Amino acid sequence: MKYQKGQSGNPAGRKPGKINRSTEQLRNVFQQFLETNLETMQADFDKLEPKDRLQFIERVAKMIIPAPITLESLNDAALDALLERLKNDPGQPVGITIYPDDVNL
Repeated sequence: MKYQKGQSGNPAGRKPGKINRSTEQLRNVFQQFLETNLETMQADFDKLEPKDRLQFIERVAKMIIPAPITLESLNDAALDALLERLKNDPGQPVGITIYPDDVNL
């Protein structure tokens, strides 16, 4: 392997967590589409049967709200980072989202 895990050939490259430009542009286009068509989408939603409305809300919620995780699903590095954060700031709520492979808390 040419590079070690977590290293790249471009150390001045995109910072961790920085959204790639194409993703940001796509999100902006999608947001503009939603804003432009909000009334039409609301009218379509209102025409749905109650059970279909609930199914729609459930599907959309799954894409927006992250699934809860358990401590058992975290790797050692993520657990260590969480413990370190709790030690450094014990009076504050942990209000952070932790993903199983996330070590950059």
